[in-house]
Amino acid sequence: MFLLEGIVMHKISYLLALTVIIAFICLVFTDLGAEYVCGDANSDGLLNVSDAVYIINYVFVGGDPPDPDCCPECPPIVTDIDGNVYQTVPIGDQCWMAENLKVTHYRNGDPLSSWWDYDYDEANGFVYGKLYNWYVIADSRGIAPEGWHVPSDAEWQTLVDYLGGEAVAGGKMKEVGTFRWNSPNTGATNESGFAGLPGGMRFSTGNFDFMGEMGTFWSTTEYDGSQVWFLRLVYNSSNILRSVDFKQTAYSIRCVKD
Repeated sequence: MFLLEGIVMHKISYLLALTVIIAFICLVFTDLGAEYVCGDANSDGLLNVSDAVYIINYVFVGGDPPDPDCCPECPPIVTDIDGNVYQTVPIGDQCWMAENLKVTHYRNGDPLSSWWDYDYDEANGFVYGKLYNWYVIADSRGIAPEGWHVPSDAEWQTLVDYLGGEAVAGGKMKEVGTFRWNSPNTGATNESGFAGLPGGMRFSTGNFDFMGEMGTFWSTTEYDGSQVWFLRLVYNSSNILRSVDFKQTAYSIRCVKD
């Protein structure tokens, strides 16, 4: 009797655990409050225990990854030429990477002419992504994964407008808490899923600064012959700030789907 009850309780616990995992899948692959749904990790047309098993197999056993074609409008992951895998997030009518770019080769396999880990520390590059000057963005060989590109200033503005404008969009785009962001990380909710990180920057002089305080993101739009538009998130404001800087400066890159 006790053995039977133990088996039953074990199965119930197992199913409850899988239910939690399925809920996690829905949270990761669903744009809450919208009609976009992509929790079908194995692309069988159903959202069930099989999807949980599929994710477990991928994360813990090394099996097949979630199907990147399960949601053509915004596949859950994208892989660059170096094999780095990035989570994605649908925001409005756009599909964004939810992580900073880490690639060190152009799309054709040629090595990038320049890139940096903050303070030359590879661990920083792993967490916050690489820092790039604008010249690698302008190179015709392409730095973004196939089917993706570095956003224009107008595409950034589309994102900011969707999130309610410059005064509040920054908070909706920042990772919450003060583990990576310096306190007080004003207004951070990450309700967009963008998960912006304070990766800092590299000056053209070779100095690094502002990790923990600021996340900076290039656009492709030139202001003049020597400067380009970029956006930044800051630790002490919910604003997203739009400005220009010289092409030699190195910032983070986020890509948007074609």
